[in-house]
Amino acid sequence: MNAAKRAAIFARLAAANPSPTTELAFRTPFELLVAVVLSAQATDRSVNAATAKLFPVANTPQAIVALGAEGLAPYIRSIGLWRNKAENIVAASRLILERHGGEVPRDRASLEALPGVGRKTANVILNTAFGEPTMAVDTHIFRVANRTRLAPGRTPLAVEKALLKFVPEPYRRDAHHWLILHGRYVCKARKPDCPNCLIRDLCEYGRKTEA
Repeated sequence: MNAAKRAAIFARLAAANPSPTTELAFRTPFELLVAVVLSAQATDRSVNAATAKLFPVANTPQAIVALGAEGLAPYIRSIGLWRNKAENIVAASRLILERHGGEVPRDRASLEALPGVGRKTANVILNTAFGEPTMAVDTHIFRVANRTRLAPGRTPLAVEKALLKFVPEPYRRDAHHWLILHGRYVCKARKPDCPNCLIRDLCEYGRKTEA
């Protein structure tokens, strides 16, 4: 795929959705951190349902540590892997208090040092909370990047690096949101909705679906 085609793809995505953001509900970087940790192998809808009850009770590192894993558990039991996530969220909250003055750190190394936070989660925090032009490559972005040939790669890290190289600079900050939403609602795994895709003529997928 050439540069002109990539630019045209993002120009269309931007025109259709000028201010994209995560579908996770949050108000602060810490709330986003908790929500993203909970979202692993879970839907945004299920996470939002849980945090709608949790955050009015505990939405700071201090409050989460005070709850402890056992106190946190009733709020997140509906989410997969909740026991492990509860332990990680409490441990991460404690480290944020001990090492970062109660504030979510703004650098990758410090974020990835927190329990339950890997590269993808760190990229989401850096991008969505702090406006960094990072690419959080989940299954949707990995699929869209490879299927369209926008930024092909064999691993999520390879796709991340390709996106950072190929996405035109003006679109980098919002690119991962556009691609996640496109993969979630249009370029779906089992049957992409090609007839209703606004970049159908630019996509290089060889087996487009028909109406």
